[in-house]
Amino acid sequence: MEKRPDEKYCTECGALISAKAEICPKCGVRQRPAPFSSSLGAIAPNGRSRLAAALFALFLGSLGIHKFYLGSIGWGIMYILFCWTGIPTIVGFIEGVLLLIMSEETFNMKYGGA
Repeated sequence: MEKRPDEKYCTECGALISAKAEICPKCGVRQRPAPFSSSLGAIAPNGRSRLAAALFALFLGSLGIHKFYLGSIGWGIMYILFCWTGIPTIVGFIEGVLLLIMSEETFNMKYGGA
């Protein structure tokens, strides 16, 4: 399922609904208006932000904070264990750049699951 410009994700269940819908037809929850609309600040159905993940990776990548944020606890622990080598810093920076250039649809497919 690919999101069209006239669609949005339900704030409760993550279902794809009409952008004008006030109530989700799947779960019946009233939709809150989006506080702002930006391609970098877009929020995945599970509440994760691509911008937040990218900033965590760029600035705290050596500690693997972005991995914890995205739900990869095991990788986050590996980053902490090897932070003294400097390798997680380099990899975190690269992952941050990749997150910044990643499309919203790709981010939602990889990290948007609940």
